[in-house]
Amino acid sequence: MKSIILYATKNGATKKIAQSIADKMEDAQIYDLAQDGIPDISQFDCVIIGSSIYAGAIRKEAKTFIQTHTIELYQKRLGLFLSGMDDKSEKTYFDTNFSADLLQASVSHAFLGGIFDPKKAGMMGRFIMKAVTKQSDYTDNIMNERIESFVAEMLP
Repeated sequence: MKSIILYATKNGATKKIAQSIADKMEDAQIYDLAQDGIPDISQFDCVIIGSSIYAGAIRKEAKTFIQTHTIELYQKRLGLFLSGMDDKSEKTYFDTNFSADLLQASVSHAFLGGIFDPKKAGMMGRFIMKAVTKQSDYTDNIMNERIESFVAEMLP
């Protein structure tokens, strides 16, 4: 099965998760939607799309890709993942950012955690994290067990 992992990240956590997924899948290719452009997905059987969540929304690159390629995505083994620090709002994030039809068409969709690095976050990002999650220090809550489960569901 030929697989592609497309991701959109703000500070790098989504890239780290995408790489972890790729490491567990044979011959998966990875593309940063903001840096690498839009690949031709017609040659892939499995398409995985991941995005960080910021203020409840996925990155514009991921949103644009999904809007542009929705019909093609329905014909693929589709996986969706989100990265961020607030897994308590997982269902809301998926329901808000993806159509019910696309969620239903996906083989798997999962919130896989994230990283908060105050050195990479701007002043507003640090303020929001402290106000919402009471965190101000470097925090890595990437959920490796969830990544393992997500990959297991994606493999045929």
